[in-house]
Amino acid sequence: MISMLKLKYLLILGVCALALGLVACGSDDDDSSSSDDSSGSGELIQSNPDNAGTTLTIGSKNFTEQIVLGEIYAQGLKAAGYTVKTDLNLGSETVALQALNQGEISGYPEYVSTALTSFYDTPAEDVPADSQEAYDKVQGLVSDDGLEAFPPTPFSSANAVGMLTSEAEDLGVTTISDLEGKSQDLKLYGSPECRQRIDCLLGLEQNYGLEFKSFTPVDIGLRYEVLDKGQADLSIVFTTDAQLGASDKYTTLEDDKGVLPAGNVVFLTKKQTAEQAGSDYESTITEVQSGLTEKVMQELDARVDIDKEKPADVAHDYLKASGYIE
Repeated sequence: MISMLKLKYLLILGVCALALGLVACGSDDDDSSSSDDSSGSGELIQSNPDNAGTTLTIGSKNFTEQIVLGEIYAQGLKAAGYTVKTDLNLGSETVALQALNQGEISGYPEYVSTALTSFYDTPAEDVPADSQEAYDKVQGLVSDDGLEAFPPTPFSSANAVGMLTSEAEDLGVTTISDLEGKSQDLKLYGSPECRQRIDCLLGLEQNYGLEFKSFTPVDIGLRYEVLDKGQADLSIVFTTDAQLGASDKYTTLEDDKGVLPAGNVVFLTKKQTAEQAGSDYESTITEVQSGLTEKVMQELDARVDIDKEKPADVAHDYLKASGYIE
C-alpha cells in the first residue's frame, strides 16, 4: 500500500510538473536557484557509453538529508552511464572533506554556510543570505584548494523560526518582522549555541531588534516537542525538517530582511575529477537537483525519517517522478 507521505509527495511533483515545471514549485524565492542554466526540465537522462570507463564514488555526511542527496546524485550519474559507487555515511563535514581530498570519494554534497564557516573560518554573520553570492564565495575559496563546487540546489537547509500554525494564525504573523511588538510575550527555544549565533537568537536580537520573554536551550531532537507541549511559542528549526513536510501543523516565519545565512547545497569535487569525468558529471548533478525545492526536500526527508522508507527508494521515486529515469 502506498504511504500517505509518498502519495502527498507524488501529488506535489505532479502538480508542479503540470503547472510550472519542477524547478518553480514549492519555493517563492526567485534567488534560491543560482542560474537559469542550472534548472532542469525533467528530461530523461541519456546514458553516454563514453562514461562507462569512469568510476565515481559519491559520498555524503551521516544524516538523512545528506544520504538522500547522495542517492539522488549517485543514481542520476549511473543513469548517465558512469560506474558509480557510494559511501553515504561518512560522518561530519571534516571527515567528508578529508575523504574527498584523499581520493576516497569523488564528491559529496555540502552546505555553503558550513563550507564557509567550518573550512574557511568565515564568521557566521559574514555568510551571505543570497545563495548566488554565497556560492560565488565558496567557489572562489575551494578553487584555491584544487576543488570545484557545482551550482547550488534551489532549496536552502538553514535555521528558521518555527511555531505552531494555529498560533501563527492567532497572532497574525507570517514574517519575522511581524513579531515586533509581540516577541516580548513569547518564549523562544533553540540550540545551546543559539545565543551566540547570528542565524539564531543573536541575529534575531541584532538584526530584527526583537526581545523575548525568555530563551531556553533545548536539544535539537526536542525542538518540535516543546512546541507541541506548549513550553515554547517559538522554536529554532531547520527549513527542510521532516516535520514540516509531514503536515501543516507547523509553520516557519519568512526571513523578510534576508539576514539569515544561506544554506543551499553545493556538490564538492576535485577539479581533476571534474575534468576527467567530462561534462556529463556536472550537468547530471545540476539536472537532478533542479527539482529540489524546499517543499520537495521536506517531503523526501519526511518519507525517510517519519515513514521509515529507505533513502535509495525515496531517491529512485524522486528521479522517476521527475522524469529523469524510467
